[in-house]
Amino acid sequence: MSTILITGANKGLGRETARRLIELGHVVWMGARDETAGRAAADLIGGRFVHLDVTDDASVAAARHTVAAAGGLDVLVNNAGISGANRSVLDTVPEEMTTIFATNVIGPARVTLAFRELLDASPAPVVVNVSSSLASLALATASPEGNYDGLDYPASKSAVNMVTVKLAGALPRYRVNAVCPGYTATDLNDFAGLRTVEQGAEVIVRAATLGPDGPTGSYFDENGVIAW
Repeated sequence: MSTILITGANKGLGRETARRLIELGHVVWMGARDETAGRAAADLIGGRFVHLDVTDDASVAAARHTVAAAGGLDVLVNNAGISGANRSVLDTVPEEMTTIFATNVIGPARVTLAFRELLDASPAPVVVNVSSSLASLALATASPEGNYDGLDYPASKSAVNMVTVKLAGALPRYRVNAVCPGYTATDLNDFAGLRTVEQGAEVIVRAATLGPDGPTGSYFDENGVIAW
């Protein structure tokens, strides 16, 4: 049994991933900015709520203290993310890109580094960064990824992939991977996705439960490795 922290766990893929991992017998901390929604989600599925805003150093530090006081951490799932206003490439607003990168890129880096001491103490530390096929430079000119008319969200997820690679290299004892849940119906895309959260969470759960002999520094979906 592992102790797992999931950011952005009060809804969508985060909540479904938490539900699945709790069902498997793991202790799951469900991080959320919205305390009311976060507590309600944790109470509903038997998780442990922790207030956590990935864009705020003080919030992350307080969450780390809470998790440490309860016994430590084995797995971190960096799931919290935003899509922004979904503007077309040529209508991109740089200030909005700053907000998206603060959550989607700096957030996972901030949380991972803040919780590193706890993860170091685990016999089998794991970090999962929830990415997207839109992050793939190899697929950026292919269909359907190449048809996505937006700049900020794909760029942020490409940056998440680099964060993944660099952390994996710096933390060789960890399993650090980026995963793509596919085009899943969540409020990130106004529920236009073609996949259910149950389907999307499958690869996140798989990556969160990797053993010490599992891959690291990889980028994959439920069907296998994705080209960077």
